[in-house]
Amino acid sequence: MRAGLIVVGILIAAVGLWVALGKFTYNDTETKAQLGPVKVQATEQKPVAPALGYIGIVVGAGLIIAGAMRKG
Repeated sequence: MRAGLIVVGILIAAVGLWVALGKFTYNDTETKAQLGPVKVQATEQKPVAPALGYIGIVVGAGLIIAGAMRKG
């Protein structure tokens, strides 16, 4: 369990760092116009909020510390 916490903490912290640096985006699709069955859609790539990355870094660091302090 100890090694598992450390590994999961490292993964969450790494993904959090990736998000905080603005490297993680998602596609936002919205319908611009619709005429009967025909739709005109626009797709735009938007970055995920950096605050979520910072939260991921803190949670990951907490899991790493908890795994390091756990006995057994």
